Amino acid sequence: MAADDRNAFEVYRDRVDRPLGRLFREYGASEAHWLVIGMVANVVARVAGLLPPVVLGVAIDAVFTGTGPYTLPIVPDALLPTEESAQFRLSVLLIFGSFIVTGVFTYIYGIAANNFAHRVMHAVRTDSFDQMQRLDMTFFDDKQTGEVMSVLNNDASNLEVFLDNALQNSARLGVMVVGIATVLVYYNYELAVVTLAAIPLMFLFTLWFMRAVEPRYVAQRSVVGDLNTALENALSGVELVKTSNTEAHESERVEDASFSYFKRTMSILRLNYVYRPGMELLAGLAFAATFAVGGFWLANGPPGPFSTELTVGTFVTFVLLTQQFVAPLAEVSNIIDQYENAKASCERVFGLRDIPVRIEDDDDAVELGGGTRSDGGSQGDRKTDETADHGGVRGAVEYDDVSFAYPENALVDPEDADEEVLRGVSFTADPGDTVALVGPTGAGKSTLLKLLLRLYDVTDGAVSVDGHDVRDVTVESLRSAVGYVAQDTTLFDGTIAENIRYGRFTRIDDEDEGEEIRERVIEAAKAAEAHEFISSLPNGYETRIGERGVKLSGGQRQRLAIARVVLQDPTILILDEATSAVDTETEMLIQRSLDRLAADRTTFVIAHRLSTVTDADTALVLEDGEVVERGTHDELLAADGLYAKLWGVQAGEIDELPEEFVERARERHVDRAVERATAESEVESETLE
Repeated sequence: MAADDRNAFEVYRDRVDRPLGRLFREYGASEAHWLVIGMVANVVARVAGLLPPVVLGVAIDAVFTGTGPYTLPIVPDALLPTEESAQFRLSVLLIFGSFIVTGVFTYIYGIAANNFAHRVMHAVRTDSFDQMQRLDMTFFDDKQTGEVMSVLNNDASNLEVFLDNALQNSARLGVMVVGIATVLVYYNYELAVVTLAAIPLMFLFTLWFMRAVEPRYVAQRSVVGDLNTALENALSGVELVKTSNTEAHESERVEDASFSYFKRTMSILRLNYVYRPGMELLAGLAFAATFAVGGFWLANGPPGPFSTELTVGTFVTFVLLTQQFVAPLAEVSNIIDQYENAKASCERVFGLRDIPVRIEDDDDAVELGGGTRSDGGSQGDRKTDETADHGGVRGAVEYDDVSFAYPENALVDPEDADEEVLRGVSFTADPGDTVALVGPTGAGKSTLLKLLLRLYDVTDGAVSVDGHDVRDVTVESLRSAVGYVAQDTTLFDGTIAENIRYGRFTRIDDEDEGEEIRERVIEAAKAAEAHEFISSLPNGYETRIGERGVKLSGGQRQRLAIARVVLQDPTILILDEATSAVDTETEMLIQRSLDRLAADRTTFVIAHRLSTVTDADTALVLEDGEVVERGTHDELLAADGLYAKLWGVQAGEIDELPEEFVERARERHVDRAVERATAESEVESETLE
């Protein structure tokens, strides 16, 4: 696949260099003290764990068989007792003490290691989420939710396991190998050669395993996102699934995604089941060779080229330490498993982190109106009963020769854009005006207003508010000045009051302020024709509404969205088909609240029901991304164009749109379908090549 045809995750993931090293540089440095404490405690615990076999071997030779002196590595002989009873007591104390030291420092290691791992992962997860929220809408248009969830959850958890387990286990393994090898060479370097002969073979075997398993981990992580997406789609759309009787279809999709994950996982496990038993075999052979050669040595003297003396105590020390040698070497497969998993996950995490944020404030961006808050509150927080200037924003909007094309892969290549969906759109809206946008589906109405919110940036031309290009003002002040009521209402699991206050999280420091905020919430609900139904609920404004507001009707959810915007008190209002999905009675209530909300504000209304926009100051008729008609309701009826035809159909004056309009719409959809199919065919051809 050509680089430009890959999504942003794939491109930026492949660009990540030394991902685990970057993890330590960017996140581990600030928590390095926990890592150092954990490493030191780990070393002390492991060294203390080597002491009992050494002391036991010395005691056997000096106390029980009398074949050797009572000497301990590093400890001067002058400090050691000479009587056998004292030597025995010291040996017992040293063995008991070593276990106590091991336990204490293992506890310290566990606390420190977990602090390091979880603090780093907390920072990674929150930074990744913040980055995800800053990304442009282009990213979310193309990216599946399940894949993002996989990065924020699964991949972050994999890094946590690596930092918590694999890193410390690697240190433990290193200490054990070096420590045991040092002790063995110290006591009998010739027999140590037999014991340590398997180490080079293990090293080569490990290199082979790492090179073979790495691409399999990358493939496994890529299908986790597909599985999460299938699960997320099925759960979020469970109502549609049930009403469409498509449970079997969704089960098949999840089964396919799960089986792909199963195949990727098994390809890794097959290598693991070669590597881990192989390592255990080599470690076991080292133990068996040590026991066989050492036993023969004791019974018959030095075999073959060997010439040094081997005592019973030294032989026991070798046997016990070689057994300790087997377990950590057998764990190498787990360490590599966690390392490769973490490396693949780290590439995905930093792949997300590296995707550029293109819609953000310029260095010299100004506050719209000069009075908009920058502390997370909305303009409504600034307004008092005596002032109605909306933070200094007047609400004059101008579109100057605006063209826009959805970026096909602009996160990878800013110059790569799809066909234009808006072309040369120009109009002005004075403060307090109501502008209606009408036209067939796909004409570009919603896209046009998303440019005002800077959910996307124009391809050509400019959108201005109060004479400021929206690209020259802070995003926060711009969006605080614009209230948006969409057709599909977004609510969160929580109380009704919390959902109305969403975006206005003023801290409640005392009862008076809390009561004032509650009164404002109630006033906003009354203005949105929502107070009556809220009051009838069991817990009123404290009623929990469930995830996405599933416990409420569509009209109730819509009125809560309107109440939220009433509380925001914006200067500019966007109503994107806010009443298209409700019944006539509910529409009447919502429309009345919308009319009240739109008074004295610059309002943009997208509507398919033309009866709701007959009083607009200006109506813009869009077709195929262009303004083809403009004027008042009466002027457009007199022009007898597309608006008049749409009005005639809705008013029942004509049965259907003239064939010329239908044919143009059909041609637009066919042309776009052909272009998409052609582009997909080209991508597939390049992939096959």
